[in-house]
Amino acid sequence: MARIAGIDLPSGKAVAYALPYIYGIGLSTSRKILASTGVDPHKKVKDLDEKELTLIRREIEENYKIEGSLRVEVSADIKRLVEINCYRGIRHKMGLPVRGQRTHTNARTRKGPKKTSGVLKKKKA
Repeated sequence: MARIAGIDLPSGKAVAYALPYIYGIGLSTSRKILASTGVDPHKKVKDLDEKELTLIRREIEENYKIEGSLRVEVSADIKRLVEINCYRGIRHKMGLPVRGQRTHTNARTRKGPKKTSGVLKKKKA
């Protein structure tokens, strides 16, 4: 099992699809990393030798912000928006969608479970 940036990559997957398990690396970034290191993207993680793993690790450490440092930066950006009370910060604070989505219907992921109101059952006599 290959371990990069503190994450165990799934050994049965192709390298191009295993690298996105690392926070901060998506599929397109994964392909760029493999192109710059010269590693075959179709190769399985379990078939990588130590030299290829070292190349990938070095490329990621030198050129990409991932995992802990990226999470800290993202949370600091959100905290800054909330502190300056801009529109996006207010939406974050209220737990509503930030990027212009509608909220009349949908938005259940951000708003949470539906809250029903005003309906009481009548007691039978």
